[in-house]
Amino acid sequence: MKLLTGNDLPSGDVTWWTGRDWSRHVEDAVDVGEDGERIAQAEEAARRVNVPYVIDAVATPDGPRPAHIKDRIRALGPTVRSDLTLKPADPSAGGWVI
Repeated sequence: MKLLTGNDLPSGDVTWWTGRDWSRHVEDAVDVGEDGERIAQAEEAARRVNVPYVIDAVATPDGPRPAHIKDRIRALGPTVRSDLTLKPADPSAGGWVI
């Protein structure tokens, strides 16, 4: 599974490609397969996202999970205090253990 991630231009927030637009929540991300680089180039050219890139991920019952620890941290937010982490779009969704 491949995901497309980048940063929102106005806020700098980590964003994930949903198939139509960008979301702050990794569980909204879709598998971009072999189209990731093409989508990244088009979205960066349209100035909708900053420095988009394709990452490896694993499908889980709670949604996609980035395969690399760096991208898991980007998906969930700071690791120092749990009250600072990004909350899931669905409050009933369980969290991941990093």
